[in-house]
Amino acid sequence: MGQHQAGGPGAHDPDLGTHVRLPRCGWPTACLLPAAHGSRVFRSAERQAEGSERVAGQSVAARALAVLAAFDAAHARLTLSDLARRTGLPLTTVHRLTRELEAWRALERDADGLYRIGLRLWEIGLLAPVASRLREVAVPFMQDLYEATRENVHLAVRDGFDVLYVEKLTGHRSVPIVSRTGGRLPMHATGVGKALLAFGGEAFIEHYCQRPLERPTRYTIAERGRLLRELAVTRERGYATTSEEMTLGSYSIAVPIFDESAAVAAALGVVVRSVRADPAKLVSPLRTAARGIERRLAECAGDPYPSLIHDVPFARRPPRESS
Repeated sequence: MGQHQAGGPGAHDPDLGTHVRLPRCGWPTACLLPAAHGSRVFRSAERQAEGSERVAGQSVAARALAVLAAFDAAHARLTLSDLARRTGLPLTTVHRLTRELEAWRALERDADGLYRIGLRLWEIGLLAPVASRLREVAVPFMQDLYEATRENVHLAVRDGFDVLYVEKLTGHRSVPIVSRTGGRLPMHATGVGKALLAFGGEAFIEHYCQRPLERPTRYTIAERGRLLRELAVTRERGYATTSEEMTLGSYSIAVPIFDESAAVAAALGVVVRSVRADPAKLVSPLRTAARGIERRLAECAGDPYPSLIHDVPFARRPPRESS
């Protein structure tokens, strides 16, 4: 991997100019003036940049987080100009922050000058309980479920108004889908999302349905009345389904996973091709796996259910049917 050489005289950066002097403190000069103006130009540029940042009213931490948040699945590699545009920060500020984040290994720079998320963030992310305890407990049961179905298996939690995919198992014969581990999708258009939404409590459901709901496909239930009825059916039967609502040609079925207080903590789902969808055959292994995860989590010490938002109470588990 090509390393970005910062701090040397006459460094080249396509976003900042052809011959930009980069002082060792990390700030570029304001413009390409003769070297005789040297330190005076640098001090002026520094004061101007600091002034613009004070006007923005953002802390250094907030600006650094804004740079990291500019990356997503559709923008995995970005130039300095891209980052400045997506964050709304001055280019000089973005340049300084990216250098510091790169030194800390939160960002990496390719040989072509594009930035991407670094391994340091991945290492830290693995320490989150949702990625450690919940995932580690659930994976063996997910593997059993995959062996029984040979279909896509999802483990997901709620994060705000999104469903966040914690783990995904798939195979060669599985239907292609858009989900990915660490990715987010709308709750109302996915099986795991509907399971989380249906058991998320009346207050949260009402808040969710007041928003404009996107329609990934023509089959997505995006009308408030229809969605509320669908969620009521989901609560009554204990599992959620979607038919081509997120991806054409796919059918999903999912069940909630409850914690010790009977609040929904996660959802477990299977996605199959629409032409071979058979809910009756999928519900039983799904429920078996979900109950196994619940029992194992109950044995774990600490808090294995990291609710990513706590402002809205969760609904409680309905009574189990006797089996």
